[in-house]
Amino acid sequence: MNFDFTEKYILENDYVLLKPLEVSDKEKLISFAINEPEIWKFNINGGNGKENFDTYFDTALKLFKENNHYPFIVFDKRTNQYAGMTRLYEISNEFKRLDIGFTWYGKQFQGTGLNKNCKYLLLEFAFDKLKMIRVGFGANSKNERSINAMKSIGCKVEGILRQFSKDADGKIIDAIKLSILKDEWEENVKINLKEQLEKYASS
Repeated sequence: MNFDFTEKYILENDYVLLKPLEVSDKEKLISFAINEPEIWKFNINGGNGKENFDTYFDTALKLFKENNHYPFIVFDKRTNQYAGMTRLYEISNEFKRLDIGFTWYGKQFQGTGLNKNCKYLLLEFAFDKLKMIRVGFGANSKNERSINAMKSIGCKVEGILRQFSKDADGKIIDAIKLSILKDEWEENVKINLKEQLEKYASS
């Protein structure tokens, strides 16, 4: 099936719920901007501070309405709390590819298995439902936590884009690009990621 921006895609399992971002979701997330501004230190145009978060959030909704990005709010079922956001973007039904990114979580949700659950749901949706052949990822080349997280789910490094973007301080930075292909998903990534999720579930 083709991706349709007018559809309300709900992705969930026993641990996490992803639903399309709505205007009312801002109040559920604003505390992260005020209390945890360091979440966005690797990226320009992040949500560090209320004013920046207003712009960040409103831009996400604008890009959603323009059929450009498809943002989700992330709900952690284990703690019964909203945990962050993620997006699908660079979506091409013609070339059967999309990117997953603009992902962030509050500090208490990092390293809990939440991200892997989210990524599993998004990859399953992309490859098994939408029949995509490629899912791309990217990050500030200095954001080791994010890069290691992407590698741990099966992403392969494609290369470095030199002087590609800026960090939160406006410093020019390199970006790293990674991806997972449909064949890789079917051959081992899906199985390996499922096994990782089972370990979190039993811990």
